[in-house]
Amino acid sequence: MSNQAHTVVITGMGALTPLGIGAPLTFERMLEGKTGFRMIERWDTSTFSTRFAAEIRGCIYKPEEHFTKQQQRRMDPFSQVGLVAAKEAWADSGLAEANFDPTRAGAILGTGIGGIQSILEQNKILEESGPRRVTPFFISNTMANALAANVAIEFGLQAACFLTSSACASSGHAIGLAMREIRSGRADVMVTGGSETTTNALCLAGFSSVKALSKRNDDIEHSSRPFDRDRDGFVMGEGAGVLVLESLEHAKARGARIYCELAGFGQSDDAGHITAPDQTGKRPAAALSLAMQDAQLDPSEIDYINAHGTSTLLNDMVETKAIKLALGEEHARATAISSTKSMIGHLIGAAAGVEAIVTAFALHRGIAPQTQNYETPDLENGCDLDYIPGGPREKAFRAALSNSLGFGGHNVSLAFRKFD
Repeated sequence: MSNQAHTVVITGMGALTPLGIGAPLTFERMLEGKTGFRMIERWDTSTFSTRFAAEIRGCIYKPEEHFTKQQQRRMDPFSQVGLVAAKEAWADSGLAEANFDPTRAGAILGTGIGGIQSILEQNKILEESGPRRVTPFFISNTMANALAANVAIEFGLQAACFLTSSACASSGHAIGLAMREIRSGRADVMVTGGSETTTNALCLAGFSSVKALSKRNDDIEHSSRPFDRDRDGFVMGEGAGVLVLESLEHAKARGARIYCELAGFGQSDDAGHITAPDQTGKRPAAALSLAMQDAQLDPSEIDYINAHGTSTLLNDMVETKAIKLALGEEHARATAISSTKSMIGHLIGAAAGVEAIVTAFALHRGIAPQTQNYETPDLENGCDLDYIPGGPREKAFRAALSNSLGFGGHNVSLAFRKFD
């Protein structure tokens, strides 16, 4: 193991989102301002205050197109969806045709809730038919670490392999820890990101009970409105975002295409309320500052921020405060900020994975998506920054941040640098 800190770069990306299958397709549809919100038809929502979601199952994702019946029985949907995204990222990286040392390649992925679908289905079987009818795959399907394990099995990855679970910050933690494995010299290649499939009746009811969801059932296309004065909650989403990270030396040695550098990782905790964020913004700001310090970036170098931007009253207000504290108010006002949850909803444990992909594309291609449905500034609550309204922003972005604020007070920020 080398004592030298290794530069970490992104060489592969894969996504399965409410906008479609494929990272490039998702990004293009964001630039077009498409939204992936749909009325729920998989169960009766007549008694629910929110009757729509950003689903992938039954519309975007059809398991029979990707897995045999036997494979479907042995993987909960959250593992299936994560593996689909991982396969795309792996192919995109070119590692499928390259030589690599499996003992120096690993998988660290995140999920907020994990195998909830298998829990719901098997509990029903237990109650209706008794314990003998419960599948022998119940434990291996529902354990959260099945996602990382299935990815490692698929590609033969034998280095660090585990799962992070910190609510909406889960994938952010996974990506940051995967970066550290490479930077420290313990690994050459890491597969990271996250997956979540929580658009079911129980989860929808639970998030509704904490008053987190939008109730715009009659105008679902405009329901997610991050930073807008008229926001009323987020849209429950599902999907996966997976990245392949490599040391710069490893990527260059095989002639890999490089999207950008993953340069820094910062984390903090509010140690306050279990669901409400720290209203001073100080602890989320600490995560931002630590990410910049880790990346050796000055706040003045940050040109773009992919915000957590949930479209809830408190999150958007607190995150704006945090950005001002970390960047300084003057530079915060000069920084382009967008929330892509305005188009794909909140993917919970997978959110940071997809948002890291968006940030990497923004640096690589010099264009960042807009905040859809941002129309009326919320000046009363201090949401007065440049949230990229109206359409995408073209610019030669030098460096960027991606934020995640999770229930439990978990704050993660990732720093990215353009690769020339």
